[in-house]
Amino acid sequence: MDVKLLNTLGKNREPFLFISDFKGEDTKVLLLKELEHEDIEFSINENFRYEKHHHFFKASAIDFSDYSLKFNKIIEKIKEGKTYVINLTQATPVETSLSLKEIFRHANAHYKLRYKDKFVCFSPEKFIQISDNKIHTFPMKGTIDSAIPNAKAKILSDEKEKAEHIMIVDLLRNDLSIVSKNVKVEKFRYLSEVNTGSKKLLQVSSKISGELSENWHENIGTILEALLPAGSISGAPKKSTLEIIEEVEAYERGYFTGVFGVFDGEIFDSGVMIRFIEKTDRGFVYKSGGGITLDSDVSLEYNELQNKIYLP
Repeated sequence: MDVKLLNTLGKNREPFLFISDFKGEDTKVLLLKELEHEDIEFSINENFRYEKHHHFFKASAIDFSDYSLKFNKIIEKIKEGKTYVINLTQATPVETSLSLKEIFRHANAHYKLRYKDKFVCFSPEKFIQISDNKIHTFPMKGTIDSAIPNAKAKILSDEKEKAEHIMIVDLLRNDLSIVSKNVKVEKFRYLSEVNTGSKKLLQVSSKISGELSENWHENIGTILEALLPAGSISGAPKKSTLEIIEEVEAYERGYFTGVFGVFDGEIFDSGVMIRFIEKTDRGFVYKSGGGITLDSDVSLEYNELQNKIYLP
């Protein structure tokens, strides 16, 4: 990551688009005034109007036994004390008649990005927002079909989901304390609704804040470098968990679960790149996953991975 470039752009109040891979090693910084010359589209809109569409994907489910082997390796690592919660992801082949441009246009999401003819994401998850010298992050952990009877009570009372959420909130509190002061959890485990087209999901999130100095713009690169990779889609403790992900997943996440954000000269807003389709030599793959703890059930986690394959 070119921290010096980002800090300079921030100091000069120069608007830019920032794109980072999962590891924070391969980053792109593009000036907004020059973006019209690039084959890149993005949208950040929390108040988008939902438009119905058909579900355009046909997924070829990954092998359950292969997933189980990876799941069991992670459980062993948890028992050894090397991780407490870890995000296990995989790439599922999907078929669609749409191009990446068309997928970008149809998707309903707060954070959308199409990077050339390589990938597109349509994410509901915020990474960090900075405005008025305050930094916020919004870890999202816990999902349930809203049509399930007593869905709200079930997801909030689920001990496994609660434990996972608490661990990620604690991790991100610690992360924010590296770059800010007076860190606090403003809202804990609140629900928001995500429309997938075929059904509606309830998603559990928390809101964490910290205070920055008035010259935070001059340190925007330093802040991003300190916070990446995003804790909500890696795990805790972060360092050892990243090593386990590298060992167990056995594929390259690339830009999936990385972040993209926009600095407009005053405010920085960014999202985690989940809900992600990549174009490969063998066709499209949809990358998805979920958090694993000691109490996780392999069948439920496998189903969650598959259920996240949709165009919102």
